[in-house]
Amino acid sequence: MNINFSEYAKLYKPKIDEILTTILETKLKEVNNSFLKSYYSELKNYLLSGGKRIRPLLTIAAYNAFSKKNEEKIILPSTGMEFLHNASLIHDDIIDKDDFRRGSPAFHYRFKKYHENYSLKKMVAKDFGTSIGIIGGNTTFFLGLEPYLINDFDNQINYKAIELYKKAFVDVIEGVLIEIDMINQTDISIEDYIKMISLKTGALIEKAMVIGVNYANTDEKYIPMISKLGINFGIIFQIIDDILGTFGNEKITGKPTDGDIREGKKTCLLIISLHELSENKKTRLLDLIENPEMSEKDISEVKKLFNEADVQNKCKNIAKKYYNESKDILEKLKSNINPSELEFFESLLNFIMDRSF
Repeated sequence: MNINFSEYAKLYKPKIDEILTTILETKLKEVNNSFLKSYYSELKNYLLSGGKRIRPLLTIAAYNAFSKKNEEKIILPSTGMEFLHNASLIHDDIIDKDDFRRGSPAFHYRFKKYHENYSLKKMVAKDFGTSIGIIGGNTTFFLGLEPYLINDFDNQINYKAIELYKKAFVDVIEGVLIEIDMINQTDISIEDYIKMISLKTGALIEKAMVIGVNYANTDEKYIPMISKLGINFGIIFQIIDDILGTFGNEKITGKPTDGDIREGKKTCLLIISLHELSENKKTRLLDLIENPEMSEKDISEVKKLFNEADVQNKCKNIAKKYYNESKDILEKLKSNINPSELEFFESLLNFIMDRSF
C-alpha cells in the first residue's frame, strides 16, 4: 500500500503525540512541588501546542523503508528527536528574542507572563522567563533520552541511537554558534551558509533518519545515501524557512515577518542580496541591518532591497538543486526500500519545497 506524507502523518502523528503525552505526564506524576508541577505542565502544553512531527515521522519511515514488517514499537524511540528538536527551539526563541512559536507563546515567554501574573519581586519578568527557558531547553534535551531507554529494542541498538542523539545535539550547537558568529560578518558565501544550516537544521533530520535505519538493522551501504537525503531535507527546509520568515503570511506561519531582519540573521535572502546588489545599495542594506533600533519603514526598505536582488527566486533555485539531488537519491534507493515509504519520502520532499508554513 502506497502512502504519502499527509496520510503518513495522519496515521502516526496521534500515536507520536500520545507517547509524548505519556512521557510528560509520567514526569508530572513524579513531582510534588507546586512550581515543578506548573513547570512540567507548561512544558507539556508547549510540546503539544503544535508541530509537524517531521523528525519522528522520518525515523518511523526510515525504519519501515528497510523493515520487512511495520512494527509499532519504533514509534516510542522515534519521539527522542522530537524532544531534542523542541529543546533547540526553546533555546532558539531566547537567542532570537521571539515571544511566539507556532502561533502560541514561546516557552520562556510563558514564564515571563507567569512572573507578571504572580507579581514576583526578586527578579524582573524578562530575566525570570529567560532563566526558566534555559532550564526548560535543558530538561527537554534530557527527556529526549528517555525513549531510547524504555523501548523493546536491543540495548546495543539503543546505545547506537543515543550516540547519534548526542552527535545531533553537538551538531546543532555548533551550527547555532556559527550562525551567531556570522551576524558580525559581512562577507559570507552561500557555501558558508549551507555548511551552517547543514548543522543547525540538517543534523536533526539526518540523525532522525539514520536512527530509524539503525533500528531496522539495515545494510551499512545504504546509510550514506539516507544521511545525505536527510541533510538535503534540512537544507531545503531552512532555505524555505528563510523565505517564509520574511515574505510568508504571519497568520499561516505563526511568526512575525520582521524577526530575521531585526536580528540581522545571515539568511539566504541577506547573503544573496549582499552579493547581488550594487555597492551603494549593499552599503545601505548593511546600514539598515546593523541598526539595533529598526523602524517599520526600515524593515520595508530592507524587503524592497531584497526584492531588487530577486532573492526569493534565487534562494528557491538553490533549494531546487538539493531537491533534484534528493530525487536522484530516491531513484537509486527505489528498488531497495518499500514502495509506501518511497512515496512518503517523495511527497515529503515536495511538501518541504512547496510549503507555506
